[in-house]
Amino acid sequence: MNDLQALADSVVAQARPGEQIEAFVARGGETEIRVYRGEVEHFVSARSEGIGIRVISDGRTGVSSAGTLDQAAIAEVLGEARENLGFGTADEWAGLATPDGVEVTRQSLWSEELAAYPTEDKIALARDLEAMTAARDPRIRVDEANYADVMGETAVATTSGVRQSGRENGCYMTVSTLADQDGETQTGFGFTVGRSPIEFDLERAAGDAALRATRLLGATKPSSGRVTVVLDPYVTAQFISIISSTLNGEAVVKGRSLFRDRLGEQIASEVVTLIDDPTNPRAYTASEVDGEGLAARPNRLIEAGRLEMFVHSSYSARRAGTVSTGNAVRSGYAGSPGVGALALQLQPGSRSQSEIIAEVGEGVLIQSVSGIHSGVNAVSGDFSTGAAGLMIRNGALAEPVKEFTIASTLQRMLTDIIEVGGDVEWLPMRSTGMSLVIRDLTMSGS
Repeated sequence: MNDLQALADSVVAQARPGEQIEAFVARGGETEIRVYRGEVEHFVSARSEGIGIRVISDGRTGVSSAGTLDQAAIAEVLGEARENLGFGTADEWAGLATPDGVEVTRQSLWSEELAAYPTEDKIALARDLEAMTAARDPRIRVDEANYADVMGETAVATTSGVRQSGRENGCYMTVSTLADQDGETQTGFGFTVGRSPIEFDLERAAGDAALRATRLLGATKPSSGRVTVVLDPYVTAQFISIISSTLNGEAVVKGRSLFRDRLGEQIASEVVTLIDDPTNPRAYTASEVDGEGLAARPNRLIEAGRLEMFVHSSYSARRAGTVSTGNAVRSGYAGSPGVGALALQLQPGSRSQSEIIAEVGEGVLIQSVSGIHSGVNAVSGDFSTGAAGLMIRNGALAEPVKEFTIASTLQRMLTDIIEVGGDVEWLPMRSTGMSLVIRDLTMSGS
């Protein structure tokens, strides 16, 4: 890791008068294993490294990158970034992040156990998950069992004084199922997440995958009407990811957010507190720094229903006349950073899903949704998505239902949230899941 920081530092040291330079260096790897009927169907073990350089001068930005850390190649990348300045359009907000005094929260994001975990043991885990799942119910077929891990080391340096490096790794497993009965087939899934494989709960992943598929057998299209819904934790995670896109500073400054003029206003039920907290090590996407090297920090976006802030990179913050919230994101060493939430979570309540369902009395448990991104307009707030799940009758789960849609607007859904569950599920994504109760949605079925 120290060698990566030295490389970044050496690039920045070559800055000419009037130039701003950022060097972002990365080295990483990933493993993907898919097992079907005990045999390895897909295996990838990849390693990569590279550098991205941004040069800014007179409001113009030049960017270049290379998938190597060879010294000769790095010199070429710097030269190309300088040449690309001539193709850029002057931008009054162009610039690099500057240290803002926020201290980095140091975390244990690197597992030596995972780094040394043998490949054959990773394959064995996938086989075990497949076997456990298949044994849960005679109606179950395992479509695939997967193991995946990722590791990364990064360093960033800028002429504006940013200098940070770090490393992290993590792993997860998923299993997809098919349940067959009387010529009908339903699907399900399960997952487990950890910093290392010793944190996996294969039994729970297998049980969830079998249950999600088998309990939908016999599903029919429900009657249309207005209903209270309980979102499964995985569906909640997808929902709050959509909400976060409306709180993205880049979308706000471009006029593409439905909440762009509502800062400081009540936009949700008082039970809603939405936090972006990459300093929580239990989050799969926890991080010490953002994509520009500023300290990652907990940001309370919605507090008891009140919109408190938008998330910003240094660029979007300059456009908005504010300061970075440590929310620059990168997809890799190539290109420039964007804006995004890092590790979202609703402040959880205290009750389990079964306790929540008992209190709801009548409604629908939404187990899965389809087309959620294409069915949502982040500018108007219109929300419509296909769904499947189980009816709730007399405080208990009842018959399964499928092929219906749930519809409302994001504005109404936020204000119609009744309860946030305490059943927190850490997922291999930027959002954490828990049950969520929303009243008065339109269900369109038969």
